[in-house]
Amino acid sequence: MPKKPIQDSEPTFTRWLFCVASLPTADPETRMRVLRTLEALGAAPLREGVYALPDEPKIRSALKPLTDYIAKGGGVVHVLEAKSATEAQEKEFRRLFDRTARFRELIKVVESLRLGFGVSDPGDIARVLNRQRRELESISALDFFPNQTSERAARVLAEAEAAVRKMLFPHAGSAAAREPAETLVNRVWATRKPLWADRLACAWLIRRFVDPEGKIVWLDKGQAPPHRSIGFAFDGAQFHNSATRVTYEELLDRTGLAGNRALARIGGIVHYLEVQETPVVPEAAGVQTLLQGARRRVTGEDELLREAEKTFDLLYDSFYEPAKR
Repeated sequence: MPKKPIQDSEPTFTRWLFCVASLPTADPETRMRVLRTLEALGAAPLREGVYALPDEPKIRSALKPLTDYIAKGGGVVHVLEAKSATEAQEKEFRRLFDRTARFRELIKVVESLRLGFGVSDPGDIARVLNRQRRELESISALDFFPNQTSERAARVLAEAEAAVRKMLFPHAGSAAAREPAETLVNRVWATRKPLWADRLACAWLIRRFVDPEGKIVWLDKGQAPPHRSIGFAFDGAQFHNSATRVTYEELLDRTGLAGNRALARIGGIVHYLEVQETPVVPEAAGVQTLLQGARRRVTGEDELLREAEKTFDLLYDSFYEPAKR
């Protein structure tokens, strides 16, 4: 659920966590791992060894294994709770977590791309927007106090993505497509674990071309899909394998994207990895190796999808051929 924007005028006082750590100087590897973890959490350094974070359940959960790691490595760490004493102090602390400049830079990049609409190749614009989508997700993950700028960044990017999709796939959502486009926007999409080529490729396709604002959830065996969600790549789902096609290929056809040759070529790879039938698809072995490596290095489904998306993005960039003018 998106966080409710907090207006600057609201005198709301945040509960804070302060991580006070003394790290062993003789172990630079431990020191670097701790610092990188704190950076990934979005911690704000107050001075050497003292870091501030908003008091949120996910932050507490992430700090517990970190403090255990520091203690086992011979360091000393304390996590203290506190609350701002004055409104001025509250504003000063919040300023440490202000992501406004990064959101504004993203908005600037996206709006500059609009100058190329109708001039530059829409495929090139889409690839830049894909990178900006990942950047937005990265910033938002550490945006503890959303405001109007963060909302605007999300809106500007979504509008640009929608405009580019219309240029890339002018027939998507028209009578040529069996699934009305409006029914596939801002939805929850659900598939079952474990994830492999077809489910990962479907999730990538949904996030990149079908419903970038949608949410994807991973179901355990026997778990019921969320109410009004769209299921894919499992028995009984709205999108599933047919006698001759894997779910990714069905999704392409039913969303009007089958005419995109780059997406269709990726479909051939996914089909081969799932069915292993002849003829052999030359690129399949390399993609299989990359997906296997990604599956071994990650700890969860969301992280696996992020790694797999890099592979499918590169495939799309390699296969895409701009329309001849």
